This record gives sequence, structure tokens and C-alpha cells, in this order.
Amino acid sequence: MSLTIYLDGQYLSREDAKISVFDHAILYGDGVFEGTRVYSGNIFRLGQHLDRLYDSAKAILLRIPVERAALEAAHVETVRRNGFKDCYIRTVVTRGVGDLGIDPKKSKESSLFIIADKIALYPAELYSTGIAVVTASTRRVGPDNFSPRVKSLNYLNNVLAKIEANNAGANDALMLDRNGYIVEATAANVFTVKDGLLRTPPLYQGALPGITRRTVLEIAAALGIAHREERLTQYDCYVADEMFLTGTGAEIMPVTKLDGRVIGNGSAGPVMKRLLEDFRRRVLVEGVRAD
Repeated sequence: MSLTIYLDGQYLSREDAKISVFDHAILYGDGVFEGTRVYSGNIFRLGQHLDRLYDSAKAILLRIPVERAALEAAHVETVRRNGFKDCYIRTVVTRGVGDLGIDPKKSKESSLFIIADKIALYPAELYSTGIAVVTASTRRVGPDNFSPRVKSLNYLNNVLAKIEANNAGANDALMLDRNGYIVEATAANVFTVKDGLLRTPPLYQGALPGITRRTVLEIAAALGIAHREERLTQYDCYVADEMFLTGTGAEIMPVTKLDGRVIGNGSAGPVMKRLLEDFRRRVLVEGVRAD
């Protein structure tokens, strides 16, 4: 059965859902997006994802062509029409059709589409055994150049780092800022645990304000796990008791090898397991029902 895609107020088949080659999202990567997960019919923290979407659009003077309530309803309806109980949602707002020049004024109307489909970023067994990560030579674009809080369609910086991971036979790559501090992975936030203290790079350093990252910090507070935002180096990760990545796709994924060094005892650690257990409870009840 073909997927049903929401596109500018219509629900179309995958084959019929098309945008113009003159859309500035294609020509210049001019647009913003969100990725959201559905667990047993619950769209996890949809409100926070939409907040970030509207903030990203406002930051680049991009008008979202749908009111907030209608956009939430479109997410629910897209999931329902596809009959999914568990899936991933990709929401994209483009600048719209323009000409071959860069001027966004030439794009008179923005466009919006929503895709709901299955996703399995990592096999289930890796949540116990962990993944291998390398440090990329590609540096993360800094906040002095472009705000990382804008979840834009231009991910080439991250893609280049992912290519380095692929070439090294690793699952993912860490990205550093120009001063050599860890910012994030290619599409996930980074956490370490050392002597019971949970640490993650501060957002001002250039990381995306991840929804899963925020959830993990909230869970840590609720469970009484000591935590703080602090700059991290490769050394901090090499000697950590635990290390893991967080993101909508990855959820909470342990890292058990970095640049050839085994992290901790080489498997998912006790702090990560406690966080993941609570996270998997929350994803079922926090959000908007789509069934």
C-alpha cells in the first residue's frame, strides 16, 4: 500500500506528492524541518517539536502556511491515514517556488509537507552492545556563522562527517567546534557519565537543542542523577564510564567504542539503562494521540 503524504492541504499518494524543481528548498536548501516519533499511537512531545519548527522558521523569516492547531491536526491525520501505530514523521517547510536567483522574495508562497513512515535507525541489539564512533575532521559550523538552533534543510556539514564515519567503518562521528571541543554527533546530541556525573555539551557551543536531549536531562533530574552542561573533549569521552547519543531517530544509543578506544566496560552502562527505561515509559504517554 502506498504511503499517504500531506502536501499543502491535500493528502496525496507517495507517487503524486511532488514539489517543483524551482522550489528554493531544492535549489538552495532554504527551509526547515522536524523529525518526530510515534509510539503505540502517541506522537511523542509533538508540541515541543512544533515549537522548534516555528522558532526555526521565524529565525529565517520563513512563513509556515498553516496555523498551529491545523498543523497539529495534519500530523495526527497523516499518521491515521497511513494506519501506523509506530513510525517516524518528517515535517518540512520550504521557501517555495522561486527563480534561479537566491533572493527569497522571489518565492511568493512557502510549501509544507508531512511524511509518516517506518524507521529503524539501529538494530535493537545495539541498545545493549552499543555502537562504534569516530571523531570527524569536519568541524561543526559554529554559532558565529549560523545558528545551530535553526533546524534547516542544509545538513551538508553533517553529511560530510557521516561520510567520514562510513569510510572508517563506524556507525557515527563526533563533530568538534573550531576550538576542539565536542559539539554533537552527525544527527544526535552527546552525553558522557564519569563517576556518576552525567555531562553534555552546552547549547551555546553549537549543538541543536534536541527534544530527546531535553527529555534525558528531565529524567536525570527526576531520578536524582547528578548532571550538568559542560564542555567536553575527546579525552573526557575516552576515559568516561559511559557514553551515549540521543536523538529522535537514535533515541538513547550507547557508544562503546570511540576512535578505537573501548568506552567503559564495552557495553551499555547502568546510568544509560535507567534513563532509557524511563524514556521508553514516557514516549507512550507524553504527547498527542493519533489513534
